[in-house]
Amino acid sequence: MVTVRCSKANYSLFTKKEGSSFVALLLYVDDILLASSDLEAIESVKAALTLQFKLKDLEPTKFFLGMEISRSRSGISLSQRKYTLELLADFGLLAAKPILFPKDTHVKLSKDEGDLVDDISGYRRLIGRLIYLTHMRPDITFAVHHLSQYLDSPRIPHFQAAMRILRHLKLAPGQGLLFPSHSKVHIKGFLDSDWASCIDTRRSISGYCVFIGDSLVSWKSKKQHTVSRSSAEAKYRSMAFTHIEGRFFPTRISIIFILGGPGASTLFVRTKNPTDVGVHQEFHAAPSRPP
Repeated sequence: MVTVRCSKANYSLFTKKEGSSFVALLLYVDDILLASSDLEAIESVKAALTLQFKLKDLEPTKFFLGMEISRSRSGISLSQRKYTLELLADFGLLAAKPILFPKDTHVKLSKDEGDLVDDISGYRRLIGRLIYLTHMRPDITFAVHHLSQYLDSPRIPHFQAAMRILRHLKLAPGQGLLFPSHSKVHIKGFLDSDWASCIDTRRSISGYCVFIGDSLVSWKSKKQHTVSRSSAEAKYRSMAFTHIEGRFFPTRISIIFILGGPGASTLFVRTKNPTDVGVHQEFHAAPSRPP
């Protein structure tokens, strides 16, 4: 009999800890992924599961739910190379010229400019497949998020921007995430905002990424709910948004982590204005909007 504890953040994740031994069991339908630094602990769990279920051992793990897993002395790498190449093949871009950046910052997209695409469902499927890729490709998250706003009435410029993302993926289809072998358990968050970047609503975009040690574990790009009157206000809203999200990170990981204790979390913001508003206790008038 194996005694495991279900994670409060993910009901598909179970953990087992005995002394210095730690085992994580991830369950998805009939697929199970075991991870531990102790091989004997893994064999013990597998032996106990074999008594209850008919199992097929596929070690070492190379694929799991579309993810390609590789190991080296540097750490564990995750990617979706096969999925990316299939996506490029479906759109005939395997021989396309790669592009360095997924988004052209000089092009401002709008919901009303350009002709409607002929195949609306095709555009939606493409964006859906790109959204799935953002689980391993933080470099395309902002661009994909931007294009996902136009699913109701996609236009030619939106489709062209999506094709640009595919050509960027052609640059390095095997690019993904690396979790280093040796890294300190310290949460670091980096954030920024793009002030009033939405032409249609004039709302700002918040973006953040969070590291545990040197491992990138979470990232998000999201349009703010209200209009910010200045770039400082937009960044301050991004700080609040990231802080709220960050409060749940210790729960999501199977490591005991106490905020405010050893290895407390750190939040990095690009400019000084928002930190002045948040740190100093004196009254602050709303920052004025520049002409």
